[in-house]
Amino acid sequence: MIITKTPFRMSFFGGGTDMEEYFKEHGGAVLSTTFDKYCYVNVRHLPPFFDYSTELSYSKTERVSSLEEIQHPAIREAMKMLDMQKIRLNYEADLPARSGLGTSSSFAVGMLHAFHALKGKYVGKKTLADEAIYLERVLCNESGGWQDQIAAAFGGLNHIEFSQNGYTVSPILIFPDRKKALEENLMLFFTGFTRFSSEIQKANQSSSPEDKNALLREMRALVDEGADILCSKGRDLDDFGRLLHSTWELKRKTAKSISTDSIDLLYEMGLRAGALGGKLLGAGGGGFLLFYVEKERQEGVMEAMRDLLYIPFSFENGGTQVVYYSPETFEKKG
Repeated sequence: MIITKTPFRMSFFGGGTDMEEYFKEHGGAVLSTTFDKYCYVNVRHLPPFFDYSTELSYSKTERVSSLEEIQHPAIREAMKMLDMQKIRLNYEADLPARSGLGTSSSFAVGMLHAFHALKGKYVGKKTLADEAIYLERVLCNESGGWQDQIAAAFGGLNHIEFSQNGYTVSPILIFPDRKKALEENLMLFFTGFTRFSSEIQKANQSSSPEDKNALLREMRALVDEGADILCSKGRDLDDFGRLLHSTWELKRKTAKSISTDSIDLLYEMGLRAGALGGKLLGAGGGGFLLFYVEKERQEGVMEAMRDLLYIPFSFENGGTQVVYYSPETFEKKG
């Protein structure tokens, strides 16, 4: 039996510039972090006592006799890609899917990690990220960028740069007390609205390419500004919150599907209660709302968001991990 633990991510700046069709021409970058909410993938060989060869448990249960019968696209294509046979897979998560935290990509990374481990093979973080990108974007043909898979595999607070040659991951070099202050000034709320990121991305493609590219260039510039705020101890950390407001204002202009009247109202309520800035995480349309709030104003924001679920969190640095490893086989000896 193998159990992997893979973190979810929150993206601060640059989302959208990690789309391959954009960064291959213009370059791109994101500033993001993983945090201590995870998905868990449990994989083992299926004992040979059943009239089916594969059992899958996620939001539904599948018991099938061939890979082609599997309804979950990512599981089906991953099993084909790595030649996985006769397994039982179980998926659990700390937070709901389709909520703007890269949940599908975290699952893809954790699943691939577990499959390799079940075969007795160690693979590095870059290999896992690359395979997850190929799985979701090519084999499953889902719209979206590359940042989620990379964040889930590598973990940590990172500046991720995209170019024609691929990507590079650079950890943000930030003083521990400053990183702790950033963590303590961020407040995360669940709006209750969930959506498929790939559907939002497709809807966003209807925007004018020229207008959207201009906005994405501005959003890309905020990545470097955000990194500078974090790394320069002489700068006011609260500027990070104000910059989140700037990137949210830009992102809302990229497509009508990014926000809703309900989300706009919640965001304005947060600002009026004392937040310096914030944004909706992910592709848009719903999910988790992130605010930057000074400590003395957090009680007011908590009251303003009293109808939403508050999610306390801490940053994490590990990325995907195998947390239980006990190889087994039901193959004949000799």
